[in-house]
Amino acid sequence: MEKLKILVVDDESRMRKLVRDFLVKSGFDVIEAEDGQKAVDIFFEEKDIALIILDVMMPKMDGWQVCREIRAYSKVPIIMLTAKTEERDELQGFELGVDEYIGKPFSPKILVARVEAILRRTTQGASDDIVEAGGIVINKAAHNVTIDGKEIELSFKEFELLTFFIENKGLALSREKILNNVWNYDYFGDARTIDTHVKKLRGKMGEKGDLIKTIWGMGYKFEP
Repeated sequence: MEKLKILVVDDESRMRKLVRDFLVKSGFDVIEAEDGQKAVDIFFEEKDIALIILDVMMPKMDGWQVCREIRAYSKVPIIMLTAKTEERDELQGFELGVDEYIGKPFSPKILVARVEAILRRTTQGASDDIVEAGGIVINKAAHNVTIDGKEIELSFKEFELLTFFIENKGLALSREKILNNVWNYDYFGDARTIDTHVKKLRGKMGEKGDLIKTIWGMGYKFEP
């Protein structure tokens, strides 16, 4: 089986080597970039990058701009790696379509586990499950969503979140349960992460966004 290709972007060579060594040991093919501009160039040259690990503070082009450039054309999973741990930075990352957010210092083993969890979900696609409710149709294999026959663009996490809601329609879902199932690991964040994603998801769903009901003090419920 061909190795999945991961782009590691960080201006610190020591950090790139640390991440690369752990990823290579786990069977991944790793490409490195030392600044944002080079990262964008490599991404569009290579075409088959499965995931990007991206630092925020970099010369030539910062991580936020790299994310904007790539998100305009691709839904490739992006893990943001940064020393910035302020809430507004984390929320900005999710607004731009970042899939995971890991603050430095971090455990390389945890990083690899998160990479594997994301890629497992994006590359599985073996089951062509069709999930539908209330005029919303999700094709898990093709990774697309249509609402009343019209396809809508969702980020990787928004897709996972909507799928989880529809598969659990009518059930009250706590934020903790959503985190454990959609993020698939013990997420060291808080409820605002989910609330940010739900807000963006509702916006993209138009009138159908009203099907995601807020349960105050607890979480959400999808009611078609």
